[in-house]
Amino acid sequence: MGEGGHTLRLVIAGGGTGGHVLPALAVLEEFSRRGVAVAPTWIGSRDGVEREQAEAAGIPFVGIPTGKLRRYLDLRTATDAARIPAGTVLAWRHLRRLRPDVVFSTGGFVSVPTVVAAGLGRVAPILTHEQTAVLGLATRINLRFAAVLAVSYAQTAALAGSRARAVIVTGNPVRASLLGGDAARGLARFGFSGDVPLLYVTGGARGASPLNQRLASLLPRLLDGCQILHQTGPAGANDDAAALIRSRESWPEALRDRYRVVEFVRDELPDVYAAASLVLGRAGAGTVAELAVLGKPAVLIPLPGAGGDEQTVNARVLADADAAVLLPQTEATPRRLSEVLTELLGDPARLAAMGSRAKGVGRADAAGRLAEAVVGLARGG
Repeated sequence: MGEGGHTLRLVIAGGGTGGHVLPALAVLEEFSRRGVAVAPTWIGSRDGVEREQAEAAGIPFVGIPTGKLRRYLDLRTATDAARIPAGTVLAWRHLRRLRPDVVFSTGGFVSVPTVVAAGLGRVAPILTHEQTAVLGLATRINLRFAAVLAVSYAQTAALAGSRARAVIVTGNPVRASLLGGDAARGLARFGFSGDVPLLYVTGGARGASPLNQRLASLLPRLLDGCQILHQTGPAGANDDAAALIRSRESWPEALRDRYRVVEFVRDELPDVYAAASLVLGRAGAGTVAELAVLGKPAVLIPLPGAGGDEQTVNARVLADADAAVLLPQTEATPRRLSEVLTELLGDPARLAAMGSRAKGVGRADAAGRLAEAVVGLARGG
């Protein structure tokens, strides 16, 4: 399938966050690189990030009702629970029309109706991929219907136990476009110098206000030893960017030149990563995978309260390899964070060693492994 003149009909199910979207885009990039003919259709929530990303990539998109799966009391749970059966019925109708060779689930609650519909209706074999170092609730549901569970880390495979029919360790795909960054271009894009280490601060697509506010308390003193690109997230998620920009205006010009605030980092991300000496961020699955593949040292402050404390488990993958410093948010006081950042930024040899160890954890061939698994499943392998 996908070779010899046959076009692989692929349904992608997954979304809710960028971490559940980017792996699918990375696998599609890999198919294109290999010259495999694919006709993808994405099934997801009508107003989710997956719709925006799929349409931006020119992938046909089908919206269905979806409901968030919660393991805590919330008034929205009953409403969301009612959406899942409706979404499953609608997904089944679309699957019958599309007649896919494979359903590729990248997880998240958004994937569940499509996976359940494909499994109960025996429409097509299902491969579901878990990006994090734990098995999320959606993945545990999807396992009941999936022919193959793909995981990012060897230690995660054991968590599936007998629930999975087949388990493969692929790693978490990173878009090939991230690998071609140019440090000089990244520095020039934001007016930075090549003589001072660059700290890249990111809370993900929506930003992380606790990180933003902690960093704000260290400014402008921290800029004595570094320059900072600060990705705060959009104004719709927090108002930190505006406050930081106002604060910056009161600094001496030399310090203002060392600090840039952006709501998003988009096409320039490969160059930003290439230029960064150190990354400060959360520990989402996508971020951890990117840091590992690119060999970037990091200070990680996991999101508290994530399901199964998954971000802490993700961060430990790098921290246990001495490729990152893990700071629980409760311990990441301004004083402690300042100590850690100042020490690391002042020690280029340690940063280089951490980056090398990060690369040892990464799986640059993750997209290729997943692409091969999808084609194998389509062939009945």
